[in-house]
Amino acid sequence: MLKHFLVPEKDAIRVRHDILRTTVEEIFRKVGLSDEDAVLGADVLLYADLRGVDTHGVSNMLRAYVRGYNEGRTNPRPNWKIIHETDSTASVDGDGGLGNIIAPKVMDYAIEKAQKSGSCGIAIRNSGHAGAVGYHALKAAKAGMIGMAMTAGGNAMIPTFGAEPKLGTNPIAWAAPANKEAPFVFDAAMTAIAGNKIGLARRLGKPMEAGWLANPDGTPDMVGGQSAEFEVGSVRAQLPMAATRVLGSHKGYSLGVVVDIMCGPLSMASGFGSAESTRRAHFVQAWDIAGFCDVDEFKADMDGMLEGLRNTKPMAGEDRVFYAGLPEAETEIERRRDGIPLHKEVIEWFRDICAELSIEFNLA
Repeated sequence: MLKHFLVPEKDAIRVRHDILRTTVEEIFRKVGLSDEDAVLGADVLLYADLRGVDTHGVSNMLRAYVRGYNEGRTNPRPNWKIIHETDSTASVDGDGGLGNIIAPKVMDYAIEKAQKSGSCGIAIRNSGHAGAVGYHALKAAKAGMIGMAMTAGGNAMIPTFGAEPKLGTNPIAWAAPANKEAPFVFDAAMTAIAGNKIGLARRLGKPMEAGWLANPDGTPDMVGGQSAEFEVGSVRAQLPMAATRVLGSHKGYSLGVVVDIMCGPLSMASGFGSAESTRRAHFVQAWDIAGFCDVDEFKADMDGMLEGLRNTKPMAGEDRVFYAGLPEAETEIERRRDGIPLHKEVIEWFRDICAELSIEFNLA
């Protein structure tokens, strides 16, 4: 997480992760979820908060999830089902359930199938927001596999040379296990920044930096300073990763299209053929390492590779070099020890929702 989006200590209230987890589970139960789904939904959210992925933790996403359940847009008791299947593939209908609960369950099924066939990819339709997709990819890594997860939907990204948003932020996550080193976990939007970072910036009163958003005519804003409230039409006008064609924005844009293809048409999800702003779908994949090589040797090689990366000589002005997943693992250790920093406004939301749902409030 860039320092730009971190909650200043003066505005932060540190909350113990176990207390926060209990509160989130109870909120999910109150809006109609089963005990099992309440625990899983809270785990996906707390994964993000513990690892410093604040964009997809309780601060940004929980209130949206509660609103979806209360307004009847999200099914609290989904009965997801397989609509097409082979030994190494499947398509799933999520029955209108929340994606951050459906996707990890489907990844478990992909892992089970990959243990028999060597790999398995599953496309998911009719399912809401998937949360931090790194969680789903990491499930495979913990099972001795390489995991991948992605989610598509909405109109937020302006295509290279375009003047209106046509794709979602369309994040992709990959995870691979190691032995002594923290697992490699790459989880990133195909836009210059994740869409929820705009929400964090708005809460913190921070402006947008150069290369993050487009100007009203679609040209990349390479000056910065725009308010986080800035939009083109009725949607956020986010630039693809790399911002301009010269810097390589066509790569982020095209990878965003890849995510749409893998999530939408493969699952036969509605709205992808016409790029409707309400479309949403997901895709998960698991590769069994044992189908390629000895798992212990793979993990030993991963240790050597990752150690080599973090021991790279740092550039001037920097103390060290990271690999994807290392700073998150270190943040999790710190936040488990010292608590999760939540903005005062988030604490007040929790106070209000706990009162509304008759839940004991003990976060502050």
